[in-house]
Amino acid sequence: MIAVLSPDCPLRDKAEIVRLVEAHGLRVQVSETGDASLVAVIGAGPDELAPIADALRAHPAVREVRTEAPPYALVSRERRPEGSRVRVDGTTIGGQEIVVMAGPCAVESREGILEAARVVADAGARLLRGGAFKPRTSPYSFQGLGERGLELLAEARAATGLRVVTEVVTPEDVPLVAEHADVLQVGSRNMQNFRLLSAVGEQPRPVLLKRGLMATIEELLLAAEYVVSSGNPRVVLCERGIRTFETATRNTLDLAAVPVLRERTHLPVIVDPSHAAGRRELVPALALAGIAAGADGLLVEVHPRPEEAMSDGRQSLTPDAFAGLMKAIGSVARAVGRVPAPPVRPPATGTVGTA
Repeated sequence: MIAVLSPDCPLRDKAEIVRLVEAHGLRVQVSETGDASLVAVIGAGPDELAPIADALRAHPAVREVRTEAPPYALVSRERRPEGSRVRVDGTTIGGQEIVVMAGPCAVESREGILEAARVVADAGARLLRGGAFKPRTSPYSFQGLGERGLELLAEARAATGLRVVTEVVTPEDVPLVAEHADVLQVGSRNMQNFRLLSAVGEQPRPVLLKRGLMATIEELLLAAEYVVSSGNPRVVLCERGIRTFETATRNTLDLAAVPVLRERTHLPVIVDPSHAAGRRELVPALALAGIAAGADGLLVEVHPRPEEAMSDGRQSLTPDAFAGLMKAIGSVARAVGRVPAPPVRPPATGTVGTA
């Protein structure tokens, strides 16, 4: 349920409304739109809505009470019609610029991640992706370097100026990953790990939330609601392909999810064409299609030597292929009224160190 207040509602009245809701044992979130203040009531069941709605309607500062709000009230487009933007230092996701995050599936070595970081930075990526903790389908596959991988990602950031996005897999690891990374990724296997969602929601860094292999759009939005309701509104959604009967690709990229999500939520949306395709030759077409469908950015796997990659080499672009994709992005972005994000500025000193 959402109470709509006038934009010039005094702070005193907002505080009264918050206290009114909390007196019923419920939580609230207050947000601002261009023409109103919104108070979202969290945790109310059907039997509780009626008396709270009546009490809110009786308050002179309440302009309207919407009891038919979607179950993901905090991330719904209704809450913020103009859309939200997630800032990662000098990069804005959800604005006019198309933001590309790129790098290897996993951090394999110091030399490898530094080389990959320079490759994607030179081509125009804004963020470096790379897994330090790698949950894999097989327990015998490479599982990542753990904390050492985080340290190497931070070193690559210091060398290139790229911000870092990496996956966190357990609630206990959230403080450690947040210490080294700029964006915390919740992978598709953990989309409904509700303890993890709450944990990343209780820290301030942006969260990249990937859609589960067999999750509906509403389930993805409810997962985002867990993060936002825990206190962190800086969430970016990622469509990465879902499991269907088709075997020609690793997963089926749900391009329709992009405009549907833009219709239903104010959160930025990006596309991961690499996990959808599973084959590098398909990645550029899916990436450009995602931008044409309205995505705010891309998450692309790139490896200096994909044939030597310890994980997901088959779907990783070569440096030359990634450079070609980045050039093509500009044309498609401009065709849909967007622009590619400018390259990052390398550190002034050019030195390599930990951050």
